[in-house]
Amino acid sequence: MNIISTNIGKPVTFEWNGTVEQTGIFKYPTEKSLFLTKDDVKDDTIIDRVHHGGINKACYLFSSDYYDYWKNLYPELKWDWGMFGENLTIEGLDESTIRVGDIYEIGDALVQVSQPREPCYKLGIRFGSQKILKEFIAHNHPGTYVKIIKEGHVKKGDEMILKEKSKNSLTTQQFYELMFANIKSKELLDLFMANESVPQYKKDRFKKYLS
Repeated sequence: MNIISTNIGKPVTFEWNGTVEQTGIFKYPTEKSLFLTKDDVKDDTIIDRVHHGGINKACYLFSSDYYDYWKNLYPELKWDWGMFGENLTIEGLDESTIRVGDIYEIGDALVQVSQPREPCYKLGIRFGSQKILKEFIAHNHPGTYVKIIKEGHVKKGDEMILKEKSKNSLTTQQFYELMFANIKSKELLDLFMANESVPQYKKDRFKKYLS
């Protein structure tokens, strides 16, 4: 897996349901390296720190492999890397094989897979249509957030190298499927609850499905 693009954004103002808001989802490629910190990507824009940034969502990765799929659905958009709000566009990233808890070396940084991205209305703002939320869920390739174990610089062309495979087999894709499934699989729930890298607040929300 390789970094195709490093992306950062500036605040963009928009109106939503009669309220003026800002978002940092409009990210664009930069030729500079990015510095991954414990809580975020240095010099990037995070408006809503309740739902973005922090230890479990310090950096967002999305696969370049699926861009053609989305370009076919939204050919009218002006396409560039960073369209999904990702900081790192990664060639070869596959959520069906990446496990929650896997540790990777990227550039000077060491990162751990923490959780998939959940789409919100701001993705719809970027795409000019809220219908993308259901489409994004159905496509089942959400990208992944990572926790920063060792801070460091990453740049275009750097490899994403697996350093330690999680002993728990829960993949990022299975995590994502569990979140949106009307009927929760007991097998996946057991994997989910046993995975030490799943954020505790996520486990707390899913306790109600255990009984």
